[in-house]
Amino acid sequence: MSVLILGHESDAVADRVAAELAVRGVPVVRLNPSAFPQRLSMSARISDFHCWHGSLKTDDGTTIDLAEIRTVWQRGSSQFVMDERMSGPETAFAYGEARRGFGGVLAGLGNCLWVNDPIAAARAEYKPIQLAVATDVGLHVPETLITSDQESAYEWATSLGRPIIYKPLSGVWHADEGQLRVLYTSTVEDPRHLLDEKITLTAHLFQERVEKICEARAVVIEDKVIAVRLDAASDEAREDWRSDYDSLTYTPIELPPQVSSALVELHKRLGLVYGAVDLACDVSERWIFLETNQRGEFGWLGEETGLPIAAAVADLLEKGI
Repeated sequence: MSVLILGHESDAVADRVAAELAVRGVPVVRLNPSAFPQRLSMSARISDFHCWHGSLKTDDGTTIDLAEIRTVWQRGSSQFVMDERMSGPETAFAYGEARRGFGGVLAGLGNCLWVNDPIAAARAEYKPIQLAVATDVGLHVPETLITSDQESAYEWATSLGRPIIYKPLSGVWHADEGQLRVLYTSTVEDPRHLLDEKITLTAHLFQERVEKICEARAVVIEDKVIAVRLDAASDEAREDWRSDYDSLTYTPIELPPQVSSALVELHKRLGLVYGAVDLACDVSERWIFLETNQRGEFGWLGEETGLPIAAAVADLLEKGI
């Protein structure tokens, strides 16, 4: 019985966890899903009283028995690469078939622990759902508006009477005509900017700007919460710590019990067994939930603090064996 890690070959965090599992004698298989279908093939069957069974075969001759997979850890991966001889519509069709066929078989393996379940992970990508569940489990969240209406945005911002920020709903990385652009959290300097007609082009997320003492990343692994305080020394990092890692200092902390228990409950309701949560501690010392990333990174936190996060993730992966 083995752990299947789906991700890039150069993933150092996956290397660390795989090494931890190897020391324990747990078999580990590494695959990059983007190798399908050109460098990785699949043959899977299902029948009455038999779940999906068959094999994956790599171009170097390695064969993986689907029946032996008991845990799947979904890390990052690039897109499938389709045969360049296909037309545009053919490529789009083949890509969809690959995603639903290859991904669907793996997701449909019986008695298999996923970190995280693909359906739950997809749902958790929606920040409005996260915020709704967070309030339901008793976490504090920033005052938030999601709108495509410029008048509503302006009225909300002026009635709030406090500084506000804009943050993208779909993450910081965005493709733009062959270039990769980064959209960090940014302050809206003047509410009148919200009257720009471009607001009507799509949905936008605006929040009150939390006056912070510090921030934290809390790694939630089932019932365990491992938290690290982040203190920023630059204006850029105080706005969005991802913009200036060099200015950060790291301190292991224990969150208040009620916050930790609420974070555990949040992930249970989202159907996640793993999540990396971003929190802010405001000037009244309340911990404010910002978001959780079901594939959020933790490797550098372990390096900076010595916390055994990789071992805790290995514990989780080993549970499925």
